[in-house]
Amino acid sequence: MDRELYLHAQRLGDLLKQQRVMLATAESCTGGWISQIITAVPGSSAWFERGFVTYSNNAKIQMLGVRQQTLTEHGAVSVAAAREMVAGALAHSEADIAVAVTGIAGPDGGTETKPVGTVFIAWQAKYRPCLVERHCLSGSREAVRRQTVLVALQKLSVLAGEGNA
Repeated sequence: MDRELYLHAQRLGDLLKQQRVMLATAESCTGGWISQIITAVPGSSAWFERGFVTYSNNAKIQMLGVRQQTLTEHGAVSVAAAREMVAGALAHSEADIAVAVTGIAGPDGGTETKPVGTVFIAWQAKYRPCLVERHCLSGSREAVRRQTVLVALQKLSVLAGEGNA
């Protein structure tokens, strides 16, 4: 197990548990890795509500309510898709806060405007504005995915620590 990721998940869990806040995840490029590291923490059922692994466009549409128009106009790897994914995770769960990730982990699939390592991460708490960040990560497929999980957990902890969860 990745000790650093585990410790971040454990810290996040402590913060969410203190606030009695439930979390949901919507993952594409990480394939459930965020949910996996969260559920490795004993007692995570007290603060982790559910995870959606929506790797295909159809899954994003069916499970999260991402609009086909968004995918057609902006692509699955975009600010718009990440925003709709995180909103869908909140709408289709009992969670109070959610994170969504979509990106190009590689080794292929990149373009000139969205090279391999392009990742969009969105965070949102119910009744609060959505925050979306674009990251240009480097390294192997595994490295891009791991960095995505790390950033997602770190920012969730910051938001939870600020009482924004």
